[in-house]
Amino acid sequence: MKLDFERINAVALPVLPALAARWLPDGRREGHEWVARNPRRADRRAGSFRVNLQTGRWADFACEAKGGDVISLAAYLSGASQADAARELAKMLGIG
Repeated sequence: MKLDFERINAVALPVLPALAARWLPDGRREGHEWVARNPRRADRRAGSFRVNLQTGRWADFACEAKGGDVISLAAYLSGASQADAARELAKMLGIG
């Protein structure tokens, strides 16, 4: 199966607030961003790890981790490849 990354991201973006709450449950919404602790490092407080809920871009400003879409966020948080994260996300969204 050929992965349609663009379509998966397009379907995921409107539900990103729910995905962020699921993947980063200790976070909180601040305007158009989800602010949380980075679960991939010893992050003690929320603040530097942010997900833009309108665009899907995300970054941890305390280190060099960043990405431009929902698939890259899923891959980063799960430690999976982009392709594996896209497959899982498509399955979760009922499009794959």
